Amino acid sequence: MPPARPLRLGLLQYPVGRPGSIPEFGRRLDAFLAEARGKADLLVLPEYACVELGAGLVGRDATDERTELAAMVAHAPGILAEMRAAAMRAGIWLLAGTLPMQEADRVVARAPLIAPDGRLAFQEKRTMTRFEDERWGIHAGATPRVFDTPWGRLGISICYDVEFPKHVRAQVEAGAWLILAPSCTDSLHGFTRVRVSAAARAIENQCYVACTPTVGDAPWSAALDVNRGHAAVFGPADRGFPADGVIAAGALDQAQWVFAELDPAKIEEVRAHGAVRNHRDWPREPFPPTLPAVFA
Repeated sequence: MPPARPLRLGLLQYPVGRPGSIPEFGRRLDAFLAEARGKADLLVLPEYACVELGAGLVGRDATDERTELAAMVAHAPGILAEMRAAAMRAGIWLLAGTLPMQEADRVVARAPLIAPDGRLAFQEKRTMTRFEDERWGIHAGATPRVFDTPWGRLGISICYDVEFPKHVRAQVEAGAWLILAPSCTDSLHGFTRVRVSAAARAIENQCYVACTPTVGDAPWSAALDVNRGHAAVFGPADRGFPADGVIAAGALDQAQWVFAELDPAKIEEVRAHGAVRNHRDWPREPFPPTLPAVFA
């Protein structure tokens, strides 16, 4: 595994647009990545950002979720190729959000982590929200993975996945010191669940967790009609970190880049010498059955 070194991270609060074609989507990516040139080593786009293409691929307002999804899945190879080309043109590491893709007889959501030379690997979303499962038709994906990068080992826990401690814990126990959590939430309730969960995962694992959402209204898209939230990077609320654990945060619902420099050595330090040792003290054995207490 490459030696860990500080990482300059860029998180895009992605303003949902209406590109009419895959090449137009690629030009939007180029423009966004150009804004971050020289400011970051690894850039993160939100979950389902590319679904802004749905109306353009359908040829009209995408008012039906299944029709929009089917168009996205049918064009997934071309969309992925455009994401890959954008990362190569920019010469940067890119987590290009997530993309619905066909896997045998089902559709899964995949997050491609793309190297500057075009190599890529995927993390699939493991746990589906009710919208994804009941209305959209996206299925549970593969178990957690980790990714070796020039800055050490990273994990990706997509939106709802970051709300489940075991998903992130599996990545941390496999060596991840940073968890990327691209998200897409259509209410402040959903945004709060992701934000609070990301902060909790950072505390209980003594690691960094970074999330970033889609923002803005898109009435032409059945899936991305409303988008709320802001990007944030969380760390352990302990020695050497901000008291509230917030390393960086953007403005609510605004299109912008949020940047932070993250040092894995600080994670090693707090795990060894923090006021608490959450990472070490994670329960190794399951608790015995929970029984009612007896009042005497």
